[in-house]
Amino acid sequence: MTSASTWSDARKTAYTIADPIEPSMKPLAECIGAVLAENLHALGPMPHYASSAMDGWAVAGVGPWQLQGAGPLGSQTASPVITGGTIPPGTTSVLRSESGTVNDGLLSLNSRAKENEPWPGQHIRPEGTEASQGELLVRAGTVLTPAWVAVAAGATYDNLSIHRRPMVDIISTGDEVIARGTPSPGHVRDTFSLLLPDTVRGLGGMTGRVFHTPDDPQKLTAALATEGADVVITTGGTGTSSADHLRTVLADLGADVVVHSIAMRPGHPALLAVLPDGRTVVGLPGNPLAAMMALLTLGAPLIARLGGRPLPELVNAVSGAELAPLAGRHRLLPAQHTADGVIPLPRIGSGMLRGLASADVVLVVPPDGLVRGDDAQVIRLSW
Repeated sequence: MTSASTWSDARKTAYTIADPIEPSMKPLAECIGAVLAENLHALGPMPHYASSAMDGWAVAGVGPWQLQGAGPLGSQTASPVITGGTIPPGTTSVLRSESGTVNDGLLSLNSRAKENEPWPGQHIRPEGTEASQGELLVRAGTVLTPAWVAVAAGATYDNLSIHRRPMVDIISTGDEVIARGTPSPGHVRDTFSLLLPDTVRGLGGMTGRVFHTPDDPQKLTAALATEGADVVITTGGTGTSSADHLRTVLADLGADVVVHSIAMRPGHPALLAVLPDGRTVVGLPGNPLAAMMALLTLGAPLIARLGGRPLPELVNAVSGAELAPLAGRHRLLPAQHTADGVIPLPRIGSGMLRGLASADVVLVVPPDGLVRGDDAQVIRLSW
């Protein structure tokens, strides 16, 4: 029997088994959450014209000022302007509307004007104050938040070169799974259709098909044979019982299983395989917490790699608890930060979810355990 991969090796294999998705040009609205593939430079000055920061009047020199229409300003003349409006040539400052009064076409300061108002350049947003032409705005490798995409729009880009987010199909398996109501003994409610799609999106992926299939090798084969996604995540069926068909189906499809199991708890029977067409299969155990810990181990690095992101970092922390060794196996424990360090939560059995729902991190416990006060590592959760 093939030996289990260490937890660290499984993570590294998941990150190196595939290459990032080839960059492509996409409209700005499709770029949010993706990784920028090329440095983004300002195509021109930002802003590209001098504008008013206030509603009021563009003025030239000291007042009072004679009002005029559009066009360049002469000495002691003024022209109405709105916030964001173009500054006429000859303008020396903008007088805000609260500070001026107009009588018979003559603009004067009123009692609400501040001392020395308006001073030279006041309330004028000069051209290029945010960026000059050619200035680097966003580095390649940046995850494009809505704010960064808005910067690109402000720089007059319509499309960006990105590593798109990988498309992920999610297939839960098992005759015992029901979608609604109270399950009878031997049956369980479906939690994965609620738990996994948003988790995948939080890891940088997009969800495609999300559906359930019974413990039927033919139906599972048909589900896995359907192309369209970059990654297929399955739940359940990773064991070796008569009801577990995933490994046999993968063999029949000619898949290359690169991680057969992982020396971890919970999540030991997870697997990672590559189908002949290049799609990657992440096989998660059927217990919810075990599945989530395996997803953080295999799915998170894989999705990051395909989307052009770095390997998800392990964050340094301090153990707030003493945790006994478990020979040869890492443990991944939902945990919380406290004043004493990171402490594992209760109710973190492989079939439980309450501990995970209360957690802010997952504590990585090495095989030789942890002593209170030890340096430790945690995984950030994506929600």
